[in-house]
Amino acid sequence: MFGRMIPKHRRAQSAMEYLMTYGWAILIIAVVLGALFQLGVFNANNFAPKAPPGACQVFRPDGPGTTQFINLEGICNGELPQYVAQFNGATHNIISVQGTIPALSGPMTVTMWVYWYGGTTSGFSSSGAFTYGDYCGRGFAITVEPLGMDACDSDNYFSGLSAPKDRWAFIAFTLTGMSANSIRTWYLNTQNVTQPLINSYSAPVPTLVYMGDDSVGTAGEYTDFNGSIANVQFYNTSLSANEIKTLYLEGIGGAPINIQNLVGWWPLNGNANDYSGNGNNGVPSGVTYTSNWYSGYTPP
Repeated sequence: MFGRMIPKHRRAQSAMEYLMTYGWAILIIAVVLGALFQLGVFNANNFAPKAPPGACQVFRPDGPGTTQFINLEGICNGELPQYVAQFNGATHNIISVQGTIPALSGPMTVTMWVYWYGGTTSGFSSSGAFTYGDYCGRGFAITVEPLGMDACDSDNYFSGLSAPKDRWAFIAFTLTGMSANSIRTWYLNTQNVTQPLINSYSAPVPTLVYMGDDSVGTAGEYTDFNGSIANVQFYNTSLSANEIKTLYLEGIGGAPINIQNLVGWWPLNGNANDYSGNGNNGVPSGVTYTSNWYSGYTPP
């Protein structure tokens, strides 16, 4: 009339046999899934559309340095880049831009995205603090290492902010002018620190840009940057805190927001070209461009 009842000990035995049979397979699958997750395989950024090199750029119909009728052209909606520039910390593993950028005589801004691998590197202390370093007699240089400002007042300034290790971070620096007590402000994601400029500069000073290495000094004098850099923007104006915040919220693929004052724009998306329309192309040495950069990046 009724089916035969299975004793509890037989049901427990069956459950144990099931676990013994399939447990190792389930464990292996869990380990593999965990490893793939750690490698970023399931990162949504892997599946997001990527902008090819040069997808967005500034068009200046009247030529480099002009500000009339200029506009952004191409894919400029903040899509993630296909590549970023990777620096291995070796001597002169660098991108340099020299001789084409006008000398500075007033306000300025530099912004970028940085992935720091850790260790003491040029521009970063072992704690991740980035610095403003000055080397007298060698001109004024924006030493993007990933960020240092060189100006001949023989002082070194720590930003007071520490970049995270093994994660992408937004870094910016603004300077309101070249006179004493002008204000410089450091930004790290949503944080900022303000400091006064000590000395003044009475005449325009040469402008150099180095990414990945401080080559203002003697070759080999400094340790090169160990990490990746993307979307470097250089302006000849001091962007406001709200403008800096806008650039941060645009993310790593964001376009410049003040193209009239844009001097150089190096997305580093597969090359060192300047897409500001001013022709300030960089010269890479020992730099690689990697497409496997998404780990550690979370859109703002």
